[in-house]
Amino acid sequence: MKILVLNGPNLNLLGIREEDIYGSESLKDIEIRLQKIAEINNCIINFYQSNAEHELIEAIHNALNDKVDYIIFNPAGYTHTSVALRDALLAVKIPFYEVHISDIESREDFRKKSYFSDIAEKVISGHGSAGYDHALAAALGINNI
Repeated sequence: MKILVLNGPNLNLLGIREEDIYGSESLKDIEIRLQKIAEINNCIINFYQSNAEHELIEAIHNALNDKVDYIIFNPAGYTHTSVALRDALLAVKIPFYEVHISDIESREDFRKKSYFSDIAEKVISGHGSAGYDHALAAALGINNI
């Protein structure tokens, strides 16, 4: 199985930005943890983060060519704005899990609308960085990590 973990804008600053909302773990910490889980489960996992919408779209397009089975996607600020990313996900038809570290439903009104939730396999929101683990477990078809 091949999985792409895709992260949107400002997630490269995890661990130093708004720790009360996003925690103290860095994106690299999360990647290391997920890599270990993937290895135990004979899964190839790749990670990509960009602050640029067009680069995220290219990563989604490339996932089709790379025969990725699942995408774990934290669109970050693009959650509430990007029809283009939504269209890319619909075009490639790769199932994906939408992940948010914070609970977007309990935040500002503009953060409550996601352009991805209705097309995602599942939305995992408000579980901190463990949301990535939950998404990986779902993609792998296992109950516990």
